[in-house]
Amino acid sequence: MTAKRMTVLSLEQALALPFATQRMVHIGWRVIRIENPPDENGGNAGDPNRYIGADLGYPDLHSYYIAPNIGKEAITINLKKKEGQALLKKIIKELKVDVFLCNTLPKRYKQLGIDFETLKEANPNLIWCGISAMGPGYPDHAGYDPALQALMGYSYLTGEPDGKPVPCGIPIIDLKAGDEAFTQVILAMMENKTGGKEIHISMAQCAASWLITALPQLAFVKNDNEIFTRSGNEHRSFIPCNVYPTKDGMVYLAIGNDLQWAKFTALKGFESLGNTSRKTNQGRMDDKENIYMEIGEQTKKYSTREFVDLCLCINLSVSPVNTIKEVSSLEFISKELLKTQLSDGKTVSLFPSSVETEFLKNNHHTLTCAPRLGEQNEKIFSEAGFRKEEIKSMEIENII
Repeated sequence: MTAKRMTVLSLEQALALPFATQRMVHIGWRVIRIENPPDENGGNAGDPNRYIGADLGYPDLHSYYIAPNIGKEAITINLKKKEGQALLKKIIKELKVDVFLCNTLPKRYKQLGIDFETLKEANPNLIWCGISAMGPGYPDHAGYDPALQALMGYSYLTGEPDGKPVPCGIPIIDLKAGDEAFTQVILAMMENKTGGKEIHISMAQCAASWLITALPQLAFVKNDNEIFTRSGNEHRSFIPCNVYPTKDGMVYLAIGNDLQWAKFTALKGFESLGNTSRKTNQGRMDDKENIYMEIGEQTKKYSTREFVDLCLCINLSVSPVNTIKEVSSLEFISKELLKTQLSDGKTVSLFPSSVETEFLKNNHHTLTCAPRLGEQNEKIFSEAGFRKEEIKSMEIENII
């Protein structure tokens, strides 16, 4: 018996929630994103990310928006109007929607008629999930990734010791929250309970859960300055883990225990590093600045490829410091990249899924292009039982 294809409605924008529903696309679920229609002033409507990045020839389809939204459909509903709220409930009922998600401010849930209690009237078994900065206990607190990285200590811990705090190079709190929403929806389905399920994802709590190597140390250190400082490329606990120069670039070498250190210092040219006082991690910690300098003096004699191969021969963890373009060319990545066809007919490679799924494999890792604003309005409202003239009337009345 073929499993039912899940249908997801998502009032989404930015990245955290679109990333969660992108993962749902990867397992073959139908994802319909809801956005605001243009207002009477004719300004930009829908997801602000639609208008960020390279211009692809359409005002509502720029490059930054594409990747998290491939394989989806898009409709517009004006949820500030009661008619729009009623329309949303009808869509949930008629399309037998299994999951509703949103990432708007919690204080707006009831105002827009998208709270769990309201929407489960249309489907008593609805799984409802909301992503917000700090959960419903902080209903008016907006959450953008770099600000949350600052709030949750990520920026404080990132960067050079004598430099400014900086956020991570990718929006990791957005992505962590998206992953958590995806996971919790799957778990709710596994529970298979009647009465639906209400799920709240706090981006701040998600971020705090990843401080597993930092927060617990407060119970063990006398002075938090002993451990809670920016450390650049070095590891705070394991020595020597750092980045070093080569003839043609940079490499990162991570040595995680005394046995690996002994193997490394047995290599020709590196024997002078291995004196008795450095046999233990603590001994290396006490002399780390000299160790970093001495390793760097040796790595400069090698090309990046030569040094990487030398370390791999003794099973050390070593990597070139790659550009994003170089990452895209890695054999194990390039063959997994998802693809889509742009409106001009050009096929582009985007990013890989975290795991290969049967759905992606069957579709040759290719998904439809991210939808334009309201692109599937007529199709989906027709599915819900509306005639063409009714859809046109809703458009004129700014309901869609």
